[in-house]
Amino acid sequence: MSMLNSPSMLINGRLVRHEQMMDVINPANERVICQVPFATSTDAIQAIAAAKAAYPQWRNVSLEVRKNVLLNIADIIEQNSQELRQLITLEQGKPLAGSDMELMMSATVLRYFASLKLAPEVIRNDDSQRVELHRRPLGIVAAIIPWNFPVLMAVYKLAPALLAGNTLVIKPSPTTPLATLRLGELLQSVVPAGVINVLADRGDIGPLLSQSTDVAKISFTGSTQTGRQVMASSAHNLKRLTLELGGNDAAIVLDDVNVEQVAEQIFDMAFINSGQVCMSIKRIYVQEGVYDAMCAALAKRVADSVTGDGMDPATQFGPVQNRKQFDDIRNVLSLVPQYGRILAGGKIRTPGFFIEPTLVCDTDETSPIANEEIFGPVRSIMKFNTIDEAVSRANNSQYGLGGSVWSSDVEKAAAIAGRLECGISWVNQHFAMAPDVPFGGVKQSGMGVEFSEHGLNEYTSIQSLVVAK
Repeated sequence: MSMLNSPSMLINGRLVRHEQMMDVINPANERVICQVPFATSTDAIQAIAAAKAAYPQWRNVSLEVRKNVLLNIADIIEQNSQELRQLITLEQGKPLAGSDMELMMSATVLRYFASLKLAPEVIRNDDSQRVELHRRPLGIVAAIIPWNFPVLMAVYKLAPALLAGNTLVIKPSPTTPLATLRLGELLQSVVPAGVINVLADRGDIGPLLSQSTDVAKISFTGSTQTGRQVMASSAHNLKRLTLELGGNDAAIVLDDVNVEQVAEQIFDMAFINSGQVCMSIKRIYVQEGVYDAMCAALAKRVADSVTGDGMDPATQFGPVQNRKQFDDIRNVLSLVPQYGRILAGGKIRTPGFFIEPTLVCDTDETSPIANEEIFGPVRSIMKFNTIDEAVSRANNSQYGLGGSVWSSDVEKAAAIAGRLECGISWVNQHFAMAPDVPFGGVKQSGMGVEFSEHGLNEYTSIQSLVVAK
């Protein structure tokens, strides 16, 4: 196929491109999809300046105007979904059905935030004074987007940021800039100049954004290691931070479950997006009474799964997104004989970055396969005896993003789920996300929350207004 037309960056309402271009690679065949312009430091400084200039007017427009902009963005995503779904699949690798789901969720998130209010809260109103709590915008928000959900994660940062009255500089991942840049192009006509700016880069603009004294907040999704760097470089001017970082989510399966039914759900949520989801199931703890049956049920689903090009309708799981990640996962697989054995899967195929879903058994938390975040289609399954043991082992991790408990006794499972040290816990489901439910990490999985009114508040500061009577 011929290369696609190259999208431009959006800076101050203008579409910007120049001679400096970088390749975007299709992870399904390692071929160049197209070339896109990448930002220079000058481009980044101009984008920040544009957001700064646009901020006073944007913060002062009515809430209804900002809501209508969010609704217009949702409409634009839906109207251009056929083009955007192909771009997501070509650059990220996920099946077209996964791209469709990402775009549907993006529109849903936008419409949800457009339904919220930012009304002042009256704390006291007596004979002497009236005290009100107001939510004020922060200023410029830099949104740094990972490569696993390039449109959705841009949207769930821009929606609350814009609604609160902030302006934005969005930086997608260097390996998945296409759909986000194209979204920026589509928004040129509906968003005032400077309110949203979209930059592609080679991985070198993030520090400039985090160090800029004009940027009031960084919203970052990515690895814990990079999140620490973002936090350190933001410290000198006390930037607000939302950090959604790594995870090593545990699923605890009790011996009273319907094995076939639960195995289907566990499999889907362990390997969704080829395991490239921060809140996918990564450690599967199964009570000894159903351990063998669960292993067999999951192994069958691995054997029946189809890994291939996301553009093929028959594909269930696409490739790993980029060469570095592919090499990292191959290295993990090379360690398996030291720490366990492959129960099912494990095949690698090139060209493309294909690794089929893989289950590792006979391992434990001393293994990097179970102890470290594996951001790809390799998952550990481990046996436990008592509930206290399972909870202790699940919590024995530096990460605390999500977790789940599976049982026919819902109330018992809910009580166990409440003992998990994570930002969001589920019962008989996992990665069940909704825009009105906040999520975020504890421990080394980050700080702050996304989604819901609580996520909206992350993009504001509190001002107390005290009026004497």
